[in-house]
Amino acid sequence: MMNLSKLKKKSKRERTMKRYIHSCFLLLAATVLFMTSCAHHPEVPSSSREAKCLPAIFPDYCDVTVPCNIAPLNFMLPADQYEACVARLTTPDGAQQTYGEGVKVQIPESEWHDMLSAAKGKSIKVEVWGKATGRQDPGNGQEGEWLSFSPFEIHVAEEPIDEYLSYRLIEPSYIVYDYMEIAQRNLTSFEETQIFNNKVSCDDPQGQCINCHSYQNYKTDNMLFHARVTRGGTVIVNDGKVSKVDLKRDYTISAGVYPAWHPTAKLIAFSTNQTHQVFHTAHPNKVEVFDSASDLILYDVATDSVSIISNDSTLLEVFPTWSPDGKYLYYCKSVPLPEELRDKDIRFTFQKVQYNLYRRPFDVASRNFGEEELIYDAASQDKSATLPRISPDGRYLLFALGQYGCFHIWHHDADIVCLPLDQKPGTDPAQEAASPLDLTRLNSKGFAESYPTWSSNGHWIMCASRRVDGNFSRVYISYFNNGKAEKAFLLPQEDPEQNTTRLKSYNRPEFMVEPVRISVDEFRQVFF
Repeated sequence: MMNLSKLKKKSKRERTMKRYIHSCFLLLAATVLFMTSCAHHPEVPSSSREAKCLPAIFPDYCDVTVPCNIAPLNFMLPADQYEACVARLTTPDGAQQTYGEGVKVQIPESEWHDMLSAAKGKSIKVEVWGKATGRQDPGNGQEGEWLSFSPFEIHVAEEPIDEYLSYRLIEPSYIVYDYMEIAQRNLTSFEETQIFNNKVSCDDPQGQCINCHSYQNYKTDNMLFHARVTRGGTVIVNDGKVSKVDLKRDYTISAGVYPAWHPTAKLIAFSTNQTHQVFHTAHPNKVEVFDSASDLILYDVATDSVSIISNDSTLLEVFPTWSPDGKYLYYCKSVPLPEELRDKDIRFTFQKVQYNLYRRPFDVASRNFGEEELIYDAASQDKSATLPRISPDGRYLLFALGQYGCFHIWHHDADIVCLPLDQKPGTDPAQEAASPLDLTRLNSKGFAESYPTWSSNGHWIMCASRRVDGNFSRVYISYFNNGKAEKAFLLPQEDPEQNTTRLKSYNRPEFMVEPVRISVDEFRQVFF
């Protein structure tokens, strides 16, 4: 039997050992915290060579104008040219902070939003240093040499951006009905959640396509999206209640396709389309999507009734959109092909199909449309206009303009155009059409721009662009104020490398002032 003195000595040794282990743990935690802090807020290089140029950061956020509530603009230097990066950000009140780990600059959300608040209506100064690898042009620095680049500014607008946007994520492959999802992103942070995906409602080998999400007045209590092929239909949310409807009628060429919610009434304008897809073997545009027939219809959500807006069998009518007061419906309509081409195969005529922009007055009480009016004559310029959107104040018309066709998302020559609506061709023969605004800072050179849309306050233009690599469409945003568009910037990501490693296209980006609160499972239930 162990005596009392031995028990006391053993107990003392155990207490000493516990205190030692606890001290080691605290020291290790402090060391990790210190190392993390150093990596998060690194020292500016004590010596460097002046590069006399702006840093080649990706995404390119040099001298952009951003909303006062946007997520951090994280960026990186090219990993093949640099092994380390340090950035110092200075707010107008003189507060400074440094960031950088490896070649990436990732700013904590709370610190970034503090800087935005301090710089609202002003600018954040950004200085960047890069440690060269020496593997590229020696002019970019010798191995281990620090280069200091010319500083740039991030201008912070006083106007916020809508807190949410949604998009369809899809591989730009030619495999139809593979995995697709409609997602929503909080623009003030990096939170992304799923609205719906096509696997939870489909167990058929034929697959299912989901597309064309749309909202009434940027809100989500009244919204829709389509499901096609297996268990197909239009999923409509009416005052928060979900249902699936079949919009095909005996007198329409198809169910509803491209949608537009009326801003005040439970009415949705759709085009109905017979759409085809073909692939080029040598043409740089790769894919061609075209209609052999398309009309316009109006759907009454309350009565589940469909009426015809326009169904000219000799022309194609597509992409309806309402004016913000609901008094006009804008849309695209093709011009007649030359007589000698009307019976030719589409392979010989696809580059001759061009669309102009029209509108019709609408009386919401009677549900009657007036005579159509030409708004933009693109065909007279040997161009084709699609995807119109009206600014919330009704003063400007956005659309995509390309050489031909209606599916500009694959057309390298397609740009976004903004037309003032103060003057409209056709209202007065002596009146000249208003000239388009200068959007060179929004558009890219030689890459497709499509799906333009306005924020709810009219100060932010968003579009899908393939400018990063020509293959994937990504979201770009431009500040718009008094008819002037500033340099577009890529949707910020927590890890800037995700902009190239996420092999998905962002299709049909749409602003929302609130998130979709209906769960994926609630949507799923209407399919069974």
